[in-house]
Amino acid sequence: MATTATRLFTTRSLVAISRNRTAVTSARAMSKGTGPASAPLSARVAFASPSRAFMHRACVRLPKPSTTRVYSSIAAPQNVAGPPSDAEFTESGLASMVLISGDSSEKPGETDEVTVDYTGWTTDGKMFDSSVTRGQTATFPLNMVIKGWSEGLQLMAVGEKRRFWIPEELAYRGQPGRPLGMLVFDVELHAFKGKPKPPAVPSDVGSVPADAEVSPTGLASRVLKAGLGTQKPHPADRVTVDYSGWTTDGKMFDSSIPRGETVTFPLSQVISGWTEGLQLMVEGESRRFWIPANLAYGNNPPPGAPAGMLVFDVDLVRIN
Repeated sequence: MATTATRLFTTRSLVAISRNRTAVTSARAMSKGTGPASAPLSARVAFASPSRAFMHRACVRLPKPSTTRVYSSIAAPQNVAGPPSDAEFTESGLASMVLISGDSSEKPGETDEVTVDYTGWTTDGKMFDSSVTRGQTATFPLNMVIKGWSEGLQLMAVGEKRRFWIPEELAYRGQPGRPLGMLVFDVELHAFKGKPKPPAVPSDVGSVPADAEVSPTGLASRVLKAGLGTQKPHPADRVTVDYSGWTTDGKMFDSSIPRGETVTFPLSQVISGWTEGLQLMVEGESRRFWIPANLAYGNNPPPGAPAGMLVFDVDLVRIN
């Protein structure tokens, strides 16, 4: 984790890590593995590798009290050693069976946030984690968990309880300190909340269009939606925005839209293209920027940051 005021790209905003207290606190908590060491979540921090780690509370909302009776341990199911013949199998090898039917036909999507109770065992019957024994439900986005959970929860309806047999390649894949082999989970889906879908790739993402405004620095932009008023931010101002970013081959590398949350930061602590570009905008305005590499992260950026010219759609929500 960087500790200088270097301008870096994080998974949650474009602000400098050392001056973003929230990002630093969250990253430190995740690096320490705060919370039970066996919940099926993965940590996302600045420049984190995409490998799915084994974290819990550092990545999720505060646990909610569970109405389920609290146990010190929960006995393994009789079929813990392997899926029975009447289990459902997906193409990936994930096996499951419904224990309690759900209340509706609606099911969560791959980026939705779910609230569950769960208990996990290894195939020798040893329980390694349970939200039930803690008396706390767990809430997390489905794209932040092991693959078996991401796939399996999308099969469930609210109120449903299902048992999963998750092959090792869909679980922790032999990571040291994690439960090995096939894992068995009983999961009860209490609720889910949909998140907005990411915006489509702009048709002009590949190059600067002829009608774009180009500044002396080479920053190009085009107004997508006019804003309100005439006030524009200064470098010392804090701004709140929604944004999405693509490389020129159309790959999205970050967006606040699917997270369902705006981002607030000092305008002086972001990449040069943002510092310059947002000073052109008024509140309520949406603008597309084509930011040259020298105003972004360069052609040889730090690990995890995108290289070359970048394209951003930015909505200036307010000037703080």
